[in-house]
Amino acid sequence: MRMLPGSPGPFGARWDGEAVDFALFSGHASRVELCLFDGPGAGVETARLELLERTGDVWHGRLEGIRPGQRYGYRVHGPWAPADGHRFNPAKLLVDPYARALHGELRWDDALLGHDPADPARPNERDSAPFVPKSVVVDPAPGRRGDPAPATPWSRTVLYECHVKGMTARHARVPAPARGRFAGLADPAVIEHLHALGVTAVELLPVQHSVADEYLHARGLPNYWGYSTLGFFAPDLRFGADPAPGAVVEEFRAMVRRLHAAGIEVILDVVYNHTPEGGPLGPTLSLRGIDNRSYYRLYENDPSQYADFTGCGNTLDTTHPRVLQLVLDSLRYWTSEMHVDGFRFDLAAAIAREDVQFAPAGAFFQTVQQDPVLAGSKLIAEPWDLGPEGYRLGAFPLGWSEWNDRFRDTTRRIWRGDRGQLAELAGRITGSSDLFAWNGRRATASINYVCSHDGFTLRDLVSYARKHNEANREGSRDGHHDESHNWGVEGPSRDRRIVRMRERARRNLTATSAFALGVPMWQGGDEIGRTQRGNNNAYCQDNEISWLDWEIDPSEAEFLDFVRHCFAVRAGNALFRRLRHLDGIDPRLASWHRPDGAPMEKEDWDGDAPQCLAFYLDADAGEPVDEAGVEQASRSVVLLLNAEPRTHSFRVPVAPRGGAWVEVVNTACGHHERTIRGDHVRLAAHSLVLLEEQPE
Repeated sequence: MRMLPGSPGPFGARWDGEAVDFALFSGHASRVELCLFDGPGAGVETARLELLERTGDVWHGRLEGIRPGQRYGYRVHGPWAPADGHRFNPAKLLVDPYARALHGELRWDDALLGHDPADPARPNERDSAPFVPKSVVVDPAPGRRGDPAPATPWSRTVLYECHVKGMTARHARVPAPARGRFAGLADPAVIEHLHALGVTAVELLPVQHSVADEYLHARGLPNYWGYSTLGFFAPDLRFGADPAPGAVVEEFRAMVRRLHAAGIEVILDVVYNHTPEGGPLGPTLSLRGIDNRSYYRLYENDPSQYADFTGCGNTLDTTHPRVLQLVLDSLRYWTSEMHVDGFRFDLAAAIAREDVQFAPAGAFFQTVQQDPVLAGSKLIAEPWDLGPEGYRLGAFPLGWSEWNDRFRDTTRRIWRGDRGQLAELAGRITGSSDLFAWNGRRATASINYVCSHDGFTLRDLVSYARKHNEANREGSRDGHHDESHNWGVEGPSRDRRIVRMRERARRNLTATSAFALGVPMWQGGDEIGRTQRGNNNAYCQDNEISWLDWEIDPSEAEFLDFVRHCFAVRAGNALFRRLRHLDGIDPRLASWHRPDGAPMEKEDWDGDAPQCLAFYLDADAGEPVDEAGVEQASRSVVLLLNAEPRTHSFRVPVAPRGGAWVEVVNTACGHHERTIRGDHVRLAAHSLVLLEEQPE
């Protein structure tokens, strides 16, 4: 085994068929050691070799005699000076930030702490190697091998947010070895279900390797969601079936290939805003021990403390060129070698701060925008963080879409019966031009959702008045306050009136999402009545609270059919997939009306006015081709909405031009089709009707 100089890039461990090149960035280290591990379990440290070559701020070496599957880690020497932002401690084995795979579990022990638990000013001399996952040398990624990406245009995209394990852990039609794994998500039974819903892309909760935070470990709970990333290049071992070091990489690729073959894109929820090392009293697992002062945002007047814009103890400092490179290299890797189609950025505002302020024209966005590898990727922002002026909905640049929580909140409020929501709702269902059109973005910049992983399920939203997070062992103080829909009885009910109201509320929320301009996002399992028993923050529940139950109750089968129908109607009419906002459009093509058919006046939008309206959209307002140049057909529609507690009669505001108005959706009675005779339609209390012009 011989260490040669090697080269300073690219970073990570790279096997070329003869030897492995290692390269690690640390601008403040004085010495770097490469440690090799062999044997079962955590392995035994069999060699410790110094990287003698340093080019600028990169330590590197080339090692002969090892192959893919080799486990390794780093020990980095340098000053222990927390007051100056330096926390080097060679007693801590460190995960390679560029490791393509990890092996072994993190086992919580005081040895993981870089500081002495009894005196945080002093370093902890205990060896952490037995308790840390090991980095793994991985065989270079093959090419696409006949794996063409679906390249679904944004206008035709329907997102399905789900958790890899929760999706199939209880799925009887998925083979037992594949349940809860990458293989299970791409099983034909799952693909069949997604196709029937009209889903074009799965948006996966984090699949990069994550670990449970210490406070969860102390309560005996896991980090189920995975928003605590240790390896930005490594697939999470939880979702792999083969325990061999590095085998999970090919399992992930196989999942993507099968989903792509079915025409389904893969979007990853990624967490580049913080790491599991937490605040100053957190563990030393990787970046903190490699170069704390470079990787994290520290306060200038007190570098021993971390600027925390995430609520998780630290914030990655993407203003540092090497940290920005880490994020961009990771995105490129998942795109070019793992073949994913896009990313949803958790707390995206934190990644894009320069100094302290959010910078929509800053280095992060400019670098992403000009990157040829990421040019075709779908980029979705969670447009907020916990820092100063952290709510940035609508502030992201061209090329980005954003989770639109104002769509969520407005849709919930109007169907809950809140007053004064009509004007806001009109803006939301027509693509939220007030938020996104200012810089030339299209309606598809708005990701429209009613429920997501972070909150109630759809069924729980209409069934619980308050959160029930007791299983999280925080006294139900965790999780935000959801704007729920409840009629006096929490949880399951046999009262037929309550059941009918809940079902209608679910259908109203579904239809509003399906027929709004923008990109709909559906939370996995809501279509089959998934319940978390009132838990609206199930991040630490790796059990039946979070897993989908595929033994669908007969009453839920009817709702599933309704959801499928709504998204089929959307897919069949290009008016719902319009790219351009409706501002300034000819009023003969798009107009708002009162129940009597007259145009809406200023006073009709006021809070005291009846919460009723009709929205007419002419077929000529559609776009004849989509972004990919594919021809598409439009049919005129009238959307009738009655959010009042009593029945209203609506006069259809526009006569059909060449056919008849057909009622294709009615949330008061599920979906059915009937031709409208005459010019009036009666809407039950709290209901929505969609009319579509069809030839007689």
